[in-house]
Amino acid sequence: MLHAILLGIVEGLTEFLPISSTGHLIIAEHYTHFKDQAEIFTVAIQSGAIAAVIWHYRVDLFAKTAGLFAGRAKAKNFFWKIFIATLPALILGFVLKDTVDKASKPSVVAWALIAGAFVLWWADKKAPASQVDHKQDIDAVTTKQAFLAGLAQCVALIPGVSRSGASIVGGLAGGLNRVTATAFSFYLAIPVLLLASAYKLFHGRHDLAGSVDGGVGSIIIGIVVSFFVALVSISWLLRYVSGHSFKVFVYYRIALGILVLALLI
Repeated sequence: MLHAILLGIVEGLTEFLPISSTGHLIIAEHYTHFKDQAEIFTVAIQSGAIAAVIWHYRVDLFAKTAGLFAGRAKAKNFFWKIFIATLPALILGFVLKDTVDKASKPSVVAWALIAGAFVLWWADKKAPASQVDHKQDIDAVTTKQAFLAGLAQCVALIPGVSRSGASIVGGLAGGLNRVTATAFSFYLAIPVLLLASAYKLFHGRHDLAGSVDGGVGSIIIGIVVSFFVALVSISWLLRYVSGHSFKVFVYYRIALGILVLALLI
């Protein structure tokens, strides 16, 4: 149960920061000897983070959903951009699912953290000044910018790259400012994580209790903890990037990658 709380905190803190939640969970599970044979726990506690981002944007999402059913052009355009951005990762993730599972080990995570840090540093240097009203900027995201963010997100199939980090890099490369690129990556997390989690949980439903230390109880605890921690993490990151660059995450990724490689050696 203590492992579940620890891993729930790790998931909530890292899911939306550009430092790879999957990578952190792989490392944490490896060094705490937590049993998650079918990777059920790792996927299940992501639902807490998904619920957190839905709750954070609940008013805006409700308005956009109502607008979609009412046939409003702005709402239809928003969901079209989310669809376009989500499609590449879903297709590639399904095709490469077995390869991705084999790459889920600390050494791959370490190298991906370091390599991803330099890409994030490059994209961060290109970022224009952030705007205060990022919700208005979200509606101004073009289809091309959305597709670039979604295409970049595909690289996050490599454990340690970071889904949020990759989509933020794609957004920055497409000309979005830091806050808008970050906020769009949050919206983009909802369908990607929902579909990926549902797929994994459905196929591993028979192993739900037996393959995870602590069984269903530890899964529930992990989900609840990740929800509350992710809620704080989302609000903090949006405030932080409105006045700061991503350099602190670049330094952190490099330091953690080197530390893991040193431990493995």
